[in-house]
Amino acid sequence: MTDTNTEKLQKVLARAGYGSRREMETAISAGRIKVNGQVATLGDRVGQRDRVLLDDRPINLRANDEVPRRVIMYNKPEGELCTRKDPEGRRTVFERLPRLKGERWIAIGRLDINTSGLLLFTTDGELANRLMHPSHQIEREYAVRVMGNVQRQHILNMVEGVMLDDGPARFTDVQEFGGEGINTWFHVVIMEGRNREVRRLWESQGLTVSRLKRVRYGNIFLDKRAKAGEWTEMTQEEIDELSTMAGLEPRKVPELTPDEKNRWSRDKNKRRPVTAMKKPRRSSREDS
Repeated sequence: MTDTNTEKLQKVLARAGYGSRREMETAISAGRIKVNGQVATLGDRVGQRDRVLLDDRPINLRANDEVPRRVIMYNKPEGELCTRKDPEGRRTVFERLPRLKGERWIAIGRLDINTSGLLLFTTDGELANRLMHPSHQIEREYAVRVMGNVQRQHILNMVEGVMLDDGPARFTDVQEFGGEGINTWFHVVIMEGRNREVRRLWESQGLTVSRLKRVRYGNIFLDKRAKAGEWTEMTQEEIDELSTMAGLEPRKVPELTPDEKNRWSRDKNKRRPVTAMKKPRRSSREDS
């Protein structure tokens, strides 16, 4: 390395907007990253003077304070995948987002194909990583429709904690929101985003989740600014609150250029209807 002030390669790539740290670790393991002409390995560190290539394309390394911090809220309908491209041609959440020049949207967490509701996207990889990391204990709130006879003991079990295949799990709060029979709704809060964790907690009590919608992530609530299949840009105040929650210094959201404003307006107006969709198939990936 040519710079004594170095950082982990996956952190620098995520900050530059090429994906989450987990995605960048996968890219490094796949041999897609080169540093100074050599194929990178996990554990490599880089500085501002190093030459980094992703799929043989040069990467513009940025200092932390040079990365624009934009955040948008997206209201995901059922039937969309949280992936950039799907080999089967199914709709993805990234198809609906405003286009960026020289940057990429990074998903803060994910929802499975059968789950709807709040998704946050940012251009700041460090913000995304911190908001997803279990150590920051960010609350996720879901509206859940449950099939089955829900007993008080079921709720107590899930709040006290149950053992799942991948370790203990629990809701920090469960509130009934009305309905009866197969149309009983609850709101639950969870502090992490493991694979299918919300559904598996209910299944551990012999109950089935028939509808699942995320309504809050941290301090951001899903609201009427974004209907199903629509996005809206977060305000400076909301982004500052997210930054503080993640342990980062607030940063001024850059003004959109006239070209960006026109492009974002066109992207927002071309939203496709989300009705009359085929019933989605079950996915092996789940919410986080």
